Amino acid sequence: MSHRVIGTAQHYAWGDTTFIPQLLGQTPTNTPWAELWFGTHPTAPSHIESPDGPLLQSITGDMNVLVKILACASPLSLQTHPTQQQAERGFAKENAAAISLDDSRRVYVDDADKPEMLVALTPFEALCGFADIDISVEKLRAMSWHEEADVLDMNGIDGYLLWAFDQRETPDMSSAPQWLQRIAGLYPTDQCLRVAPLLHHLTLQPGQALALPAGNLHAYLNGAGLEVMTSSNNVVRAGFTSKHIDVAELLRIVDSSTLENPIVSPSVEGDWTHYSSPTEAFDVSLYQPRENIQLDASASLRVLVSLTPGQPFHADVVLPNETTDIRSGETVWVITQN
Repeated sequence: MSHRVIGTAQHYAWGDTTFIPQLLGQTPTNTPWAELWFGTHPTAPSHIESPDGPLLQSITGDMNVLVKILACASPLSLQTHPTQQQAERGFAKENAAAISLDDSRRVYVDDADKPEMLVALTPFEALCGFADIDISVEKLRAMSWHEEADVLDMNGIDGYLLWAFDQRETPDMSSAPQWLQRIAGLYPTDQCLRVAPLLHHLTLQPGQALALPAGNLHAYLNGAGLEVMTSSNNVVRAGFTSKHIDVAELLRIVDSSTLENPIVSPSVEGDWTHYSSPTEAFDVSLYQPRENIQLDASASLRVLVSLTPGQPFHADVVLPNETTDIRSGETVWVITQN
């Protein structure tokens, strides 16, 4: 069986004004379109067949996967996400403190972990994972941040983070890279300005992907991408935002180990590109069709997303025999039975 899924838009201030409207075949306005959610998460649940149709949840139940189209024109917060155990503990703690789910101070809005993957749809700029300490020390010295370099060299990443979040003066940005100067222009007194240079600064090309397991420190800076994650909205923020930040909680759960290469090495099988997922909860594949897509029989839930403006493709579901058009910027929920 298959159903047309209508995403729910999120108009956050950092959103791009053109990518998602054009994907949907709409005329852009000055309204920022940050995200389009496909799933059953209560923050922005999807509908089926039409924007005012039944909730997707009415036929799927609570899905454990959430798919988003994201388009950012300015940086998102520097953030990380919890493990399942951390999410359960944090959610219970905030419930016990009687912090309502819609309170801006709330960090844990559900009790689920949030590993995620992002596949770039345009050139996509991001910070992701800690680089090798020696490389970061050299980078800091090249920026004339000699005190920062000494602290990192002597105390490692964990010690440096404790020190950086205790500083009150803004570092000199005159020799900082342009991407960091751009962030400093938006958040001139943010303590995360000292943290960001320790992360990999990347520009993904369309089709390249990042895998973000629990604890990975990251920030999306510019571009459009397809995000797949478990169905959670738990975000622990440290800076680069006007939203609530919780540095103590971030320091408690962040993964400070170094990451050699954040970019996923995919495998190619015919017209399919398969990406290594950070979790067993979902798999992500990209299909570049020469003709109609054909799915083998499976008992798994599948979410197919069309990302070609104005050009719907056909999904030929093997069992039962069925053909479905997917319009650009929409999804089809598919489950086929053996």
